[in-house]
Amino acid sequence: MSDQIKIQAQVVSNEVCQFTVDRPVYPNGAVYFGSKKESEGSPLAEKIFELENISSVMVHESIVKVTKVDRDDWMPIAKQVGAIIRTTLQSDTPAISEDVEKNLPSEEEIRNKVSELIETQINPAVASHGGYVQLVDVKKNNIYLQLGGGCQGCGMANVTLRQGIEKMIRQSVPQVGSVLDVTDHVAGANPYYAPSNK
Repeated sequence: MSDQIKIQAQVVSNEVCQFTVDRPVYPNGAVYFGSKKESEGSPLAEKIFELENISSVMVHESIVKVTKVDRDDWMPIAKQVGAIIRTTLQSDTPAISEDVEKNLPSEEEIRNKVSELIETQINPAVASHGGYVQLVDVKKNNIYLQLGGGCQGCGMANVTLRQGIEKMIRQSVPQVGSVLDVTDHVAGANPYYAPSNK
């Protein structure tokens, strides 16, 4: 494999930057680190958490998504994260600890926990806006959600998902990897919605 590792950084928001790498970082896997302690044993996340104000690191196959707590410019940190990704991939050590996958709950356990959370906490919360959330599928530790009612086609659906629903799921089931929205928002009742790249 060539040493010329290409990484594209995309600032998603003031707090989030996504790094797309031209090769797998964590092949066929997804893992979320919500703290420096959780990253112990996984060299890539450990090194990123050594940077200032990092609050979480998400790795899904060839994508690394980094969240920070301040609203400062991403440019200096993005360069440092890119350098860490390159250095880690060029080393002989796996970027993510093998123990991460060994310690994952089963798909059935994740499905049961997330389904219960949706029924008891998430849906009662979004019902006030006429919306509802449905768990469509679980693959390994990745979950696929569909938003309906007032949430389908709503311009704030992505914010609701990332800042509300996803946070609740991660607090309850921290081993969840990616939280993916499979809703056809264009078919929703709110014509002002434009699909976001975020």
